[in-house]
Amino acid sequence: MHSRAGRPGSRATVRAAALSVVSVLALVGGTVFAPAAMADATRDKQYWLDSYGIREAWKTSQGEGVKVAVIDSGVDASHPDLKGAVVGGTDVSGAGSPNGQRGIGQTTEHGTLVATLLAGRGHASEEKDADKEAGDKDKDKKDDDEKAPEPKDQGIGAGTDGVIGVAPKADLLTVSTWLGSPNPAGVSIEEQIPAAVKWAVDNGAKVINMSLTSSSTSWPENWDEAFLYAEQNDVVIVAAAGNRAGGTEQSGAPATIPGVLTVAGLNREGEASEGASAQSIVIGVAAPAEDLVGGLPDGLYADWSGTSGATPLVSGVAALIRAEYPEMSAAQVVNRIISTAKDAGVPGHDPIYGFGILDAEAALTADVAVVGANPVGSIAQWITVHRRGQVAPPETKAPANRVEEEPAVPEPTTPVAEAPRLEGDVLPAVIVIGFSLVFILVIGLGVQQTLRARQVAAAEQGGADDGEDTGFLPPIREPLLKESGKSVGQGTGKGSGPQNR
Repeated sequence: MHSRAGRPGSRATVRAAALSVVSVLALVGGTVFAPAAMADATRDKQYWLDSYGIREAWKTSQGEGVKVAVIDSGVDASHPDLKGAVVGGTDVSGAGSPNGQRGIGQTTEHGTLVATLLAGRGHASEEKDADKEAGDKDKDKKDDDEKAPEPKDQGIGAGTDGVIGVAPKADLLTVSTWLGSPNPAGVSIEEQIPAAVKWAVDNGAKVINMSLTSSSTSWPENWDEAFLYAEQNDVVIVAAAGNRAGGTEQSGAPATIPGVLTVAGLNREGEASEGASAQSIVIGVAAPAEDLVGGLPDGLYADWSGTSGATPLVSGVAALIRAEYPEMSAAQVVNRIISTAKDAGVPGHDPIYGFGILDAEAALTADVAVVGANPVGSIAQWITVHRRGQVAPPETKAPANRVEEEPAVPEPTTPVAEAPRLEGDVLPAVIVIGFSLVFILVIGLGVQQTLRARQVAAAEQGGADDGEDTGFLPPIREPLLKESGKSVGQGTGKGSGPQNR
């Protein structure tokens, strides 16, 4: 059963959609079970706060001032646990509300579940509010409250009831997308995802949470520009590995895009989840994905499972780091998370746990060596190598005058990919080289004909040095033709198509 804040509710279900092609993405939450808990018992269900060092990390940072974009189905900012958390939003589907706060797509509740786990603030107890309004008439109860032990999360968030996120003082941006079923507005996934990423960057997000996946390890070429834009503007992107129970055996895009931190799922015992996770060589870190509890629209709560829930836990830790170390690059943030993870499975990196199990406290406080590049890859380098020799566009920065308050809905457009340099730069160079070789060949043939003419003349005159002349006839034709063929072959043989990192 869902439960309103402090009240039992009715049963409902949130399911992940099965995927078949890259143009169809789905949110990757799991099944909502039937919690009978009151809102004040919801906090007790959040076992990951202690087991993964999150409460200890709060002594260092709570995510103050960091904007995290939730690219999802939309976030209900009116939920009691999200009061004041959502500072901006938009819709890129053409079918949602302009501020991105109405749930859309196949799983309308999904974005609110994700948002509460990431930056929920909790709320004050209804019972305590009632006592306060009544002027604390029940003195005995007041005395009992004063003697009660101080709540664990005193001073964290807005209250001790409801769901509290990993980064309870971070600010949220919501970007609603229509996923998992046909979009009535007709805007495709290929258009929505890059538009969402670009909007998040332009509106100040330092972390982007993408609790969604596809069944394909490759992605549309027009996504390159948006993810490159995020990389060039120093934004951390965290994505879900996907769920076996939802039909994802191997992680798909956007988890496979270089530079994205991919999150696998664990059960309550800290072991790889059989249903609420997928496996892949691109996995960076593992986090809890079973027996989760989150908020639903209209002040409801539900238990759920899936890497959709594991992802905002990691995004929350990224926000804690960015708040504590505001000058730290996105590459260093990712490195802190994976280098402080507790190794699990086979030693070192593996396709089930990645670099290990999330440790929020260590990610905030450990001494971590500085890295020269993002340890989970670079989309700029990937574009250069795999998009038919195309060199990544020059570095671009988000505009300084960012819109903060409910900006107008951007027109979702497909970025125009830069023409591959093989056609614009490399190929002409090869052609120029080819003409140069032909020019040299012509000169060589002229010399050869001149020498032969001299040999004939000498023979007619009975000269004795024609053997020496013939010894200087240059063997030009065959080597030059071979070299010319080699140049063209190298130019056309590179970049046969997208590949995975």
